[in-house]
Amino acid sequence: MTVTLRVVLDQLVAETSRDLAEASASLAQALVDTAPRGCDVAAIVPAPGLPDAAGVTGLVDETRLPMRRRELAASWQLGVVAGVGKGLIHSPTALAPLVRHDRVNETHQIVVSLWDLRAWETPDELPTAEVLAARALLKRVGKHADAVVVPTHAMAERLSEVAKTKFASKVRVVGGAPAAGLRVPTDAVGRLRALDLPSTFVAVSGGAAPSDALADAFAAVAAASYDGAVVVLDVPEGEEPAVAELASAAGIPESRVHARGSLDRWDRAAVLSHADAYVTACARTDWPWRAVDALAVGVPIVAVDTPVHREVLADAAALASADQLGAVLSDALGEGAERLRVLAGDRAKGFQWEACADRVWALHAEL
Repeated sequence: MTVTLRVVLDQLVAETSRDLAEASASLAQALVDTAPRGCDVAAIVPAPGLPDAAGVTGLVDETRLPMRRRELAASWQLGVVAGVGKGLIHSPTALAPLVRHDRVNETHQIVVSLWDLRAWETPDELPTAEVLAARALLKRVGKHADAVVVPTHAMAERLSEVAKTKFASKVRVVGGAPAAGLRVPTDAVGRLRALDLPSTFVAVSGGAAPSDALADAFAAVAAASYDGAVVVLDVPEGEEPAVAELASAAGIPESRVHARGSLDRWDRAAVLSHADAYVTACARTDWPWRAVDALAVGVPIVAVDTPVHREVLADAAALASADQLGAVLSDALGEGAERLRVLAGDRAKGFQWEACADRVWALHAEL
């Protein structure tokens, strides 16, 4: 008898986060590629169904629900999951058809993933509706999920602190990885030109939200006496002026700051591969998407010392307190650059979606 694992791929139909969409596609493909004998993979998606450009091959079936993603999310938050059916279900995000079920007698499993805890750590930086939705979903996760996947032990510990629901017996740690196939594209120079970016710079990421800590990242660049350009990735639409003001307050002229929004994997790889260093001062317990991208292309990384960065980046990054980032960056731009590049390349080998998929299959077998 064939066992089918159905993966919720709402992000491939109606993307709300490029990182979550890439992670969903990458994990789904890895699950297909690593499926044990007698197992296969199918999809659960909102209307209008998976597009041809979804990028996942080998799915044996598609449960296409009659609602679009927005309506589906509202329905699932209330526990209305008609049409989903029973079986093994894995969601790469927190959105899943969570209802009371009998895992043993119904052979019905539901596993969800959490990538950040912003609705609890920095709720003032998010729209109220988003905070309420995230908290409502976590409440259902605590009641009805058979397991909760988080990418780091640091997040597992933080989850136990912020969530009123007891998760200890349900939490499993399965790390993430760069988007499948992420590498420096052969047309990297052309992509930089198309993005109207210089050929060398220091890269940072984030927006004007205080927890993104761009002010500290800019201060580090200024303290390192770096006189080149600064490229800011993942700037939310409309926050470019605020980002420029943060840079100016740190002593970096607006003319040297290049703010860009969310880029696809190839543009990100092109940009990061030309950076003299990547700097992050963000101390949230989020999975550090951009830092892991930087590992994949062998960029010297300077990061604020946090449990997440210690766990994910380890010795492949130069870690320091926020007020010491400038001194560390200065070394990373000079004598320490080559060592950090080598260490980043070595560390990147430990983040592969196939390994993540193997652990997901093992988790469902355990359940």
